[in-house]
Amino acid sequence: MVSHANLLSNSANLDHGWDHTPESVLVSWLPHFHDMGLIYGIIQPLYKGFWCVLMIPAAFTQQPLRWLQAISRYRATHSAAPNFAYELCVRKIAPEQRTALDLRSWRMALNGAEPIRLETLEQFAEMFAPCGFDRRALCPGYGLAEATLKVSATRWADEPATYTVQVAELEQHRVVAPTVLDQQTTTLVSSGRPALDTQVAIVHPETLTRCAPDEVGEIWVAGSGVTHGYWNRRDETERTFRAFLRDTCEGPFLRTGDLGFVRDGELFITGRLKDLIVINGRNYYPQDIEQTVERSHPAVRTSCCAAFSVTIDGEERLVVMAEIERRYRPGARGEPAEVARLSPESEEIVKAMRRAVAEQHEVRLYDVQLLKVGSIPKTSSGKIQRHACRTSFLNGSLSDSRKKT
Repeated sequence: MVSHANLLSNSANLDHGWDHTPESVLVSWLPHFHDMGLIYGIIQPLYKGFWCVLMIPAAFTQQPLRWLQAISRYRATHSAAPNFAYELCVRKIAPEQRTALDLRSWRMALNGAEPIRLETLEQFAEMFAPCGFDRRALCPGYGLAEATLKVSATRWADEPATYTVQVAELEQHRVVAPTVLDQQTTTLVSSGRPALDTQVAIVHPETLTRCAPDEVGEIWVAGSGVTHGYWNRRDETERTFRAFLRDTCEGPFLRTGDLGFVRDGELFITGRLKDLIVINGRNYYPQDIEQTVERSHPAVRTSCCAAFSVTIDGEERLVVMAEIERRYRPGARGEPAEVARLSPESEEIVKAMRRAVAEQHEVRLYDVQLLKVGSIPKTSSGKIQRHACRTSFLNGSLSDSRKKT
């Protein structure tokens, strides 16, 4: 339930740090029924009084080049997209196509979906620098519909903050910088700072008390952008929007269900509470396993992989579903699709996945499913729906090529 006051507050918050003016031009292909597409893509230009150019989402997904062509043609200053959109541009836009782009006008490029990958930011900035793109335009941010949209974001012209931590400590919800060279590490990208009256608390989801500065916890949010709850869902509204700290009685807060920490005022997102995988007492963030799988073999499609756990004989086991590029799939050279189970190429892909996950995360893959393009369930903003994948795995509705231990 979003009030006019929520909209005005969030519009003022979106304006903070991104320097919109009456001369600004925004290009958006985001769905209008999605919070970022509606609140930033349509309402923000109305709020501030500047031009916007709207594209249908299919125009981008069919040809990612069209997004950057529109920015180039209309001299856009602002645009926003999830992380996967920047990855698609890196993968799908050919060098000869980039020569016709002029991105010098693009001042603010919001990357507004977690996980935001440093590799994506660096590759996009490097690839489109010859087109005039300024890497300082990259502005990672974090938000959700329950907060109208924005919770935090990087200001334009500020370099996105990063923080490198030990993977083993992060799996135990501790934030520890590396101390020796041979430790396995990961570099996280900040989603910026909260602005105006937005408050962020990092809270133990079980004890409902604030975490220490070096601990990962659930992200709780308060401020005038937080909406009024879910329509006709009183119990769920009470659980999600009326949270109070147990020891200090501070609140009410919105419980986001997302995990993260704050370092030097910057908010870092580490994962989603419901998606966390726990096997043999160790915590695993699914997006880390998914990234490892994506890098294990060129056949695995980027941002089209889901990692989750299932209970087998009373124990939690790790399962991965991954879409495979068409040219690697059985049937691409005339073979029947049924040979997928026995294809030597399929076996090679699965072996590469298992080896990479075992080496990087010290956990065994119980089951691997290789899927055709477009099979993985996603939200309208491109986020992997891991619970839907788990349900599909359990009832066999996405089964294509299964490789079980």
